Amino acid sequence: MSAPRRNVELKATDPDPERSLEICLGLGAEDHGVLVQRDTYFRVRDGRLKLREETPGGAALIQYHRADAAEARESRYRIAPVQDATALREALDAALGTLVVVDKERRLLLWEGVRIHLDRVHGLGSFLELEGVAPADSDLAAERGKVARLSEALGLEGQVLEDSYSDRLLSAPRSSDDLIAAARDVRGRAYAPYSNFHVGVALRAEDGSIHTGANVENASYPQGHCAETSAIGALIAAGHHRIAEAAVIGDGDEPCVPCGGCRQRLREFMPLDATVHLMAAGGAYDVTTLGELFPRSFGPEFLG
Repeated sequence: MSAPRRNVELKATDPDPERSLEICLGLGAEDHGVLVQRDTYFRVRDGRLKLREETPGGAALIQYHRADAAEARESRYRIAPVQDATALREALDAALGTLVVVDKERRLLLWEGVRIHLDRVHGLGSFLELEGVAPADSDLAAERGKVARLSEALGLEGQVLEDSYSDRLLSAPRSSDDLIAAARDVRGRAYAPYSNFHVGVALRAEDGSIHTGANVENASYPQGHCAETSAIGALIAAGHHRIAEAAVIGDGDEPCVPCGGCRQRLREFMPLDATVHLMAAGGAYDVTTLGELFPRSFGPEFLG
C-alpha cells in the first residue's frame, strides 16, 4: 500500500469573505472559481471516510486522519477516484451507515502550493481553510511556514477552529421531527395481538443516528418485551452506548409513558436531563426529561 499524502491544514471562521478574497488576490493567489461539493461521511472506527461529489469535477472517496486542535495540523489522506458515486454511496450507507452530509460552495485559490478555500457551508456559515500540500519527502516545515504567513496576512488569530464542518453539523441543535416520525413509523410494526396496544420508540444516539423498536408480545406473557427494550437493543447492536433523546408513542388518547422497568433501562444509557417526547396516536403530546419521569433514580454511577 502506498503511503498516504500529507498536508498542513488550518480552518477558521470567516466573518468577511469578500475581504479574505481581496487579501488573497493581493498576495498573488490564482482564482480557480467556485466548486459545489457534497461530502457524505460514513461511520468508521478509525479516522474519517467521506465520499466527495464535486461540480465541476467528479467524485472521489477520501480517507483521512487529522488531529483536533485549534492550530495548523497535519492531515494524512488517501484519495480514490470514483466512477459511480451513487452506487458507492448506497453501498457504503448499507454497510457502514451515513454519519452526516456536508454541502458547501467552495471558492478555490492557489498560492505557492497552498490551497485556499473560501467556503460557505450550508447550515453553518462562512469559513476559510488553508491546505499546504506537501511533497512526499517534506518535513512539513515549509508548508507550516506558508500557512502561517497566510494566516497572519488574513488576521485569523482567534478565529481558528479545532473541529471540522462535520463535527459542527453533528453538534448543532436539530429538530426532533425526524425522531418523532421514526417512532410513529415503527409503532405500525408492533406485534401486540393480545393487548392490542401498539407502542413505538425511537432513540437518538450521540452521533445523531436514530434507532427504533416496537413492543413484541408473546403467548407466554412474561416473554414479551417493551418497545424501549427493542430500541435499546437496536442502538447497542449498532455500536452505541449513549442515548441523547427519546420519543415514545402508543395507542390511545393520552401520551404514552415508559413503564417502570423501561425507565430503569433508559437510565442505564441516558442522562437525566435528556429530552423524552411522549405521544399518543390520537395526537396528544407532552415533553419531559428522564429525570422528571424517574426521580431519585438508581444509575450506574452508584456502583462506582
